[in-house]
Amino acid sequence: MNPTPLLPSGALAALIGIVPALSPACAAQDPIGTPNVVLIVADDMGYADLASQGARGIRTPHLDRMAAEGTRFTNFYVAQAVCTASRAAILSGAYPNRIGLQGAFNHTSRGGVHEDEWLLPEMFKSRGYATAGMGKWHLGTRPKFNPLRHGFDEWLGIPYSNDNTKYHPVLAAEMPPLPLYDGEAVVELDPDQSQFTRRFTERAIRFLERNAAGPFFLYLPHVMPHVPIFASDRFRGRSAAGLYGDVIEELDWSVGEILAALDRLGIAQQTLVIFMSDNGPFLSYGEHAGAATPLREGKLTAFEGGVRVPCIVRWPGRVPRDRVSAEPFMAIDWMPTLAELVGGRPPSRKIDGRSVKGLLLGESGAVTPHDVLFFYSGTELHAVRSGPWKLHFPHSYLTVAAEPGRNGKPSNWGRLAPQSITQSGVEGIASRHGYRVEQLGLSLFNLDQDPGETRNLAAANPDVVQRLSAAADQMRLELGDKLRDVKGSGLRAAGIDP
Repeated sequence: MNPTPLLPSGALAALIGIVPALSPACAAQDPIGTPNVVLIVADDMGYADLASQGARGIRTPHLDRMAAEGTRFTNFYVAQAVCTASRAAILSGAYPNRIGLQGAFNHTSRGGVHEDEWLLPEMFKSRGYATAGMGKWHLGTRPKFNPLRHGFDEWLGIPYSNDNTKYHPVLAAEMPPLPLYDGEAVVELDPDQSQFTRRFTERAIRFLERNAAGPFFLYLPHVMPHVPIFASDRFRGRSAAGLYGDVIEELDWSVGEILAALDRLGIAQQTLVIFMSDNGPFLSYGEHAGAATPLREGKLTAFEGGVRVPCIVRWPGRVPRDRVSAEPFMAIDWMPTLAELVGGRPPSRKIDGRSVKGLLLGESGAVTPHDVLFFYSGTELHAVRSGPWKLHFPHSYLTVAAEPGRNGKPSNWGRLAPQSITQSGVEGIASRHGYRVEQLGLSLFNLDQDPGETRNLAAANPDVVQRLSAAADQMRLELGDKLRDVKGSGLRAAGIDP
C-alpha cells in the first residue's frame, strides 16, 4: 500500500451522449435472460493459487466445482496491478487513470471516485436490483465517497487495505485504528481480521436470503489474502501451504457457502457468479504471498504476474460448463457486459470496456472485442497486448529485493534506512515493501509461447513493434503517458473532499 495520498489528476472530459435510463418498471426479473449477479473479488490472489491453475498444497474444491460448472478464463486481466486502480476499473468500466484513480488510497487520502461516474451498483439499482457490498471498498474514505452514496443499499466493510493498521510491517506507528463500517457508521475499530472472511460471507448470505426473489447484485470484495493475512481457527493449520494456504482455503470455503446458498434458495440458474482477483500476488512477502507461476513478477507491475489473474464465471444453463477459454479480456469489460445482460444503462461518460457477452455465453465465433489492451502503471503506459503479442515500452519495474520475506515482513525487513520509509514514488514503494527497482528496455513477448515474458523478440518482429507502438501512440493522445510527457485529452478528475 502506498501511504502517500492519491491526488486527482486530469481535466473533466466532455459528456459523450446521454443514454436515457430505463424505467424501473422494466426491471422485473426474467428467470432465463436477466440474471442476479454475484461478483466475488479476492485481494492479491495469484494466478497460480487455484488448484485448477497449479496451486501446490492448497485445496480449492469449491472454486474447482465452479470451474467445472462454468468457464475458467485463463487470459483475464485487471487494468492496473494495485488496489484502488483495479477496483475503479472493475466498477466503472474505464481505465482507472481515465477517471483519476490510479494508485491506492489510505487513511489520509481526500480523493475518491467522482460523483458523476456511473458505477456497477448504480447501474443495477437503476434496473430495480437490490444491491449490497461486503469487504474492501478502497474508492475513497471520506463520507461523500461511502458506498451507500454510489448505489449500494447496504455495505459492511473497510475503507482501505487492511495493512493500513497497527499490523503494517513498516509504518505501524503512524497508522490509526482500522474502522469497520456498517453503512455509513463505524461499528468497530481494529476488528478481528481472522473473522473477516466468515463475517462478510455470513452477511452476504443473509442478503441473498432476503432478496431471493430477485433481482439482486452482490459485490463481495474480500480483504484476504492481502497482507497481513489471517485465517480463522477453523482453517488455521489445515492446508499444506502454511498460513497463506489456510487463507486461500477459507476463501474457497466462502465461495462454496455462496454457491450452496444459491442452490438452497433455488436460484442458482438465475444467478451469474463471477470470481476474480484484483491483481497478482505481493511477492516480496514471501510465504505470506501467493504465486503467479508460470507468469513473470506480481503485484505493482505490468508483467503478466501482476495483471493476469484468476477468473471463473458460472451461470448454469447459460455459461458453458467445464470450459477453458484463452480469449483475453479485462475487468473494464464487466460494466458494458453486465449492462447488456440486464438491460441496464451504460455510463454516459466515455469508458473503455466492451461487452464480452458472447464470449461469456460461449456463442459461436465469439472472440475478444479488443484489438489492443493497454497496461498503465499509474499514469505511465508500460505495455500493450494484441493477440499473442505483448510489447513493453522502456520502463522501471519492481522485483523482489533479496530473499522473499518471512512471517509477514517484506524481504528487506530490518535493513530499511529511516529516510526510505517516508520516501514517495516508486523508490519509496520499493523500500517499504522489500523490492528493488530494475529497468526494462523495449521488449516484445509472444505470450502463447512464452507466458513468463523471458524471450525478447522485438528485433525479429519490427512490424509487430511498429503496429503496437502506433496503437500506443493513439492511446497516449487520449489517456496520456508520463514516460513520454504526454498529457491526455480524455482524462477526468477524481472526486475530492477538501
